[in-house]
Amino acid sequence: MRAVTWQGKRDVRVENVPDPEIQEPTDAVIRVTSTGLCGSDLHLYEVLTPFMTPGDILGHEPIGIVEEVGAGVPDLQAGDRVVVPFQIACGNCWMCLTGLPTQCETTQVHGEGMGAALFGYTRLYGAVPGAQAEYLRVPQAQYGPIKVPEGPPDDRFVYLSDVLPTAWQAVAYADVPQGGSIAVLGLGPIGDMACRVAQVKGAGRVFGVDLVPERLRRARSRGVETYDLRSFDDEKELVAAIRDETDGRGPDAVIDAVGTEAHGSAAAKLAQQATAIMPRKLSGPLAERFSVDRLAALYTAIDLVRRGGTISLSGVYGGMADPMPMLTLFDKQIQMRMGQANVRRWSDDIIPYLTDEDPLGVEDFATHRVPLAEAPHAYEMFQRKQDGAVKVLMQP
Repeated sequence: MRAVTWQGKRDVRVENVPDPEIQEPTDAVIRVTSTGLCGSDLHLYEVLTPFMTPGDILGHEPIGIVEEVGAGVPDLQAGDRVVVPFQIACGNCWMCLTGLPTQCETTQVHGEGMGAALFGYTRLYGAVPGAQAEYLRVPQAQYGPIKVPEGPPDDRFVYLSDVLPTAWQAVAYADVPQGGSIAVLGLGPIGDMACRVAQVKGAGRVFGVDLVPERLRRARSRGVETYDLRSFDDEKELVAAIRDETDGRGPDAVIDAVGTEAHGSAAAKLAQQATAIMPRKLSGPLAERFSVDRLAALYTAIDLVRRGGTISLSGVYGGMADPMPMLTLFDKQIQMRMGQANVRRWSDDIIPYLTDEDPLGVEDFATHRVPLAEAPHAYEMFQRKQDGAVKVLMQP
């Protein structure tokens, strides 16, 4: 089959690889019909290279058709249409039953000290072959895949794999009071969808911050009060502008949907770039102990949120030696919640919004749809924020 493979920093290729097969009774194999390119994939493209191995298959946002199931998968059969969550979880352990499938005790990557295995996401999360491919082996298929009806286009449901539950959890963790205010830093796919979820869940005012004109226009068209980061001399001016709209306090909650590659973090960017070009035998151990994130967005969130407010982190962070302003966090009595989205915890709550009325705008959410063969160009375009790329779907 054809699949998108990681070969080095900013080097992905579409190659022929062996077809996946049933290996365990709880496996399924699906034929992928659409698969997303995620902002998290860009971290592998640019920053998390010490944890990658040439030939790794990328991707974790698939929808497709079941081709084959193992004997331990009673509720799926060939021909079913399914969305596959990005994490791999059993559904039966204490963590899964508590609503934390990203911490699944069956698939935790104990050798790396990490949580549940993820599709296509570094050796830290199990080095499981990913979903930017013609076919995908799905472990723990007795729990993970979400059956969806035939008929509507893939765009209606594909975002159940990651974008929708990640945005939903970001808003849930933000704990915005009814009619309250929330600011979303970063209007890429997750930030954009988080704004939409906040609106349908009853937020009174939603502020969106970015520096890409197309992303700002897209959010503004749906009623988000947008702020162009380029219009301010520094983040203090941005914070002051939003505080002026919230009785001088700041919003009730802030979602950081940017993560480790935030603009405006020159020293940390240099450190990340240096690690990425080192020999892998050196860069891996260094990254595990001394890696840092570009924290400009998180620092802005800490400054912006009102006293006693909540910060929700959905942007991916990977630093092990990040300096945090603990005095400010303590003094402002800030609550902070974070983590990979627990897809199956939220999927039943989300599905009623994927109706013909399409209140979340999923059917026109993708800005680009390309063949799988064009994956290298799609990665470059998305990473450079060219051609208005906000969300890219690939069709094998």
